[in-house]
Amino acid sequence: MEMSLITQLKILKLSKIKPNFSKLAREYEIDRRTVKKYYDGYEGKPAHRNKASKLDKHKQLIAQKLQIKGANVKAVYEFIVDEVDENIGTYSNFNKYVVANNLRPKTVAKGHPRYETAPGIQAQVDWKEDIKIANCYGEIFTFQVFDYKLGYSRYPIFTYKLYKTRQDVIDCLIASFKATGGIPREILFDNMSSVVDRDGNRRNISNRMKAFAKDFNFKIKLCKPRHPFTKGKVEVLNKFLAWIYPYEGEFETEEELIAILEKINAKVIRRTCDETGVPPLLLFQKEKEYLQSLPSKEVIESYLTCD
Repeated sequence: MEMSLITQLKILKLSKIKPNFSKLAREYEIDRRTVKKYYDGYEGKPAHRNKASKLDKHKQLIAQKLQIKGANVKAVYEFIVDEVDENIGTYSNFNKYVVANNLRPKTVAKGHPRYETAPGIQAQVDWKEDIKIANCYGEIFTFQVFDYKLGYSRYPIFTYKLYKTRQDVIDCLIASFKATGGIPREILFDNMSSVVDRDGNRRNISNRMKAFAKDFNFKIKLCKPRHPFTKGKVEVLNKFLAWIYPYEGEFETEEELIAILEKINAKVIRRTCDETGVPPLLLFQKEKEYLQSLPSKEVIESYLTCD
């Protein structure tokens, strides 16, 4: 109706014919004053109103956090919900706001196929290497995170480390076994130098790691060369570790940084997993029943105290 009336009024105006506002009002069943308003240039209500968003007050912070190298949209969303404003709405709307306001270009992650295993059978491990983040004083912290993930439940353990030595791997595995209350029957590693000794093109598991695996009763499995997707479950965890980057400038000490990592870890185990449709913590209640027992305290301590 509005467009027909506006068109008619424009034709009359171009023809320099004064419209009969009362007649047009009766024809279009609207108020005479409304017809006059259209004649004077009003074109009706916009199809889309520019409504204020509850995110507008955080726009500058969102843009600032997205400029941090390694931080993605999900990471910034989780940071703001946890540390700034828990009432900002859903992640879907947050992401739409970021795109609509050109706060960061949209990127698409390339996925890898997953290999399913029964409860208690397998864990996958990997390093998230050389993470760099500054505290509130501008001091740069460079560290590693050891990712340990049970294959069936996707239950993860993140362990903070400064280095990636063979002893660091052993320390992280023992910490993961203790945290989950048991040991899977096999652990899938990539070809990390702390586990594998190379002789030309040959890959040999180090004697130290062989002894450790024997004493803790699990089998070491290695990813095929140039087939990183075989450990796709643990690589998914790297996107959650990106949640740490928005905390740049938000902490003081290494202890606080470790506490942030633990906080993220606790959140991930309660978050619905995209692959299984349920939180890892829920499936872990079943999987932990299938894990093997830890060795004696003496055996554990012999590996933790060894140089």
